[in-house]
Amino acid sequence: MSPVLAGVSQLLALVAALALAHRPLGDYMARVYSSDKHLRVEKWIYKGIGADPDTGMRRSAYLRGVLAFSAASVLFLYLLQRLQGVLPGSMGFSSIDPDQAFNTAVSFVTNTNWQSYYGEQAMGHVVQTAGLAVQNFVSAAVGIAVAVALVRGFASSGSRTAASGGTPVRAGELGNFWADLVRGVVRILVPLSVVAAVVLVACGVIQNFSGIHEVGQFTGGSQQWNGGAVASQEAIKELGTNGGGYFNANSAHPFENPTPFSNLFEIFLLLVVPFSLTRTFGRMVGSLRQGYAILATMATIWLGFVALMMWTEFAHHGPAFDLAGGALEGKETRFGVGASSIFAVSTTLTSTGAVDSFHSSFTGLGGGITMLGMQLGEIAPGGTGSGLYGMLIMAVIAVFIAGLMVGRTPEYLGKKIGTREIKFAACYLLITPALVLVLTAAAMALPTPGDSMTNSGAHGFSEILYAYTSAANNNGSAFAGLNADTQWFNSTLGVAMLLGRFLPMVFVLALAGSLAEQRPVPVTAGTLRTEKPLFTGLLVGAILIITGLTYFPALALGPLAEGLAS
Repeated sequence: MSPVLAGVSQLLALVAALALAHRPLGDYMARVYSSDKHLRVEKWIYKGIGADPDTGMRRSAYLRGVLAFSAASVLFLYLLQRLQGVLPGSMGFSSIDPDQAFNTAVSFVTNTNWQSYYGEQAMGHVVQTAGLAVQNFVSAAVGIAVAVALVRGFASSGSRTAASGGTPVRAGELGNFWADLVRGVVRILVPLSVVAAVVLVACGVIQNFSGIHEVGQFTGGSQQWNGGAVASQEAIKELGTNGGGYFNANSAHPFENPTPFSNLFEIFLLLVVPFSLTRTFGRMVGSLRQGYAILATMATIWLGFVALMMWTEFAHHGPAFDLAGGALEGKETRFGVGASSIFAVSTTLTSTGAVDSFHSSFTGLGGGITMLGMQLGEIAPGGTGSGLYGMLIMAVIAVFIAGLMVGRTPEYLGKKIGTREIKFAACYLLITPALVLVLTAAAMALPTPGDSMTNSGAHGFSEILYAYTSAANNNGSAFAGLNADTQWFNSTLGVAMLLGRFLPMVFVLALAGSLAEQRPVPVTAGTLRTEKPLFTGLLVGAILIITGLTYFPALALGPLAEGLAS
């Protein structure tokens, strides 16, 4: 089978698997967040943390819960790393330096999982399992909780309604953050991760707590390797769109991703929850067609990016390229160009950041595609929760643009999009571009950050642009040529991750609260039908145009310049 045909076949198999999982998983998640029952283990957790899951929260209380929990998580993970040298099960590794401990704590709590260290040479079993793996679960659950809160804002009737998430919801209330957080972990992420981990172990991914040992090499000499609970962390790494690898090579490492099947399965894991959340959205707002419209938008962009990436990576010709079957540099031969292209697009269009190849080695235009995928806001399908609320923000912008075209007050899902709502949406859109572009400009202008670049010229600029794009959009993947383990990058990337994660959540919950206070307006002949293909096309166009206008000058200096020069 030719490399092109192999890549297309894997893409078709992946689409079929996602289609099969979409309905049952989406409906199940809708039931989880609409149930008024609490499991026994959940009641124990609520009692342990002192939370009342039946108390409704308005947007300010919900936001305080998100920020308080996340702040406590950052502090715990920071201290765990700083104390690693005296903790049992640390395999002799020393404590993590303050700037790197801050960067890593922020990285995993914000669901970014940016890593400026070698995992197998820095983190022991305690930090990996009790710290990083735990944050993979809870940070993903926080993202889903915020998305569900926004969906409840759209679904609210503006008056006291039936129970939602175990909480009687009144006007302006968004549910209960603690109930949403616990249910996301206990009922969704843990069960799915157990099944996924078993599959990964069957594929050959390691799962143990062995220490460091010597491994002989074919060329002579030896190399040190350590084991770890890799399969269990790999499962939630992909399911929670986290991306932090147990080993520095991430999903290119044979202990994390040994076979072509495991590679395709990991791509499935990182896409299945974000795509299925569109059906959850349709169920909760009472219109499956609205969910299909959002799904169609996400799928159109994702498939378009995959096709474009495959074209750029297969299109090069010459003796070396023809012999390898495409641009194989930086890609694992056991996966090939096609599967690596699908993985690269999927991990950057979600907030996963896992890699099975090195994006710095992609063609100039291929590297630009991975950057643009993150710059869209990682909404096709995006991260667990963050992709859905990011796409709904873009839908609000799209109906506002449509309203301007026809001179009518815009509405979405029966809620009027007025001055206050569009200000919240606009602030959401402006945060990450401001972080990316300002910090990239500062790094290029100052004398010392540039020393971290492996390459000069357009490719060197792309390394820094990619780093801040990845951090501010909570992706976590790297261009692989940048030495980010410096005080400047550990600090500024940490700030970008914090602000890029939680400032958007502030405006998402503000918008959710504003929508929850409104009573739905009736549908009339002049209402824009947002479940139709016309709106899907408008939404795709708005996403691409807004992103293009924002980032095109920076992309022109980096990957576009490199791609056109090659």
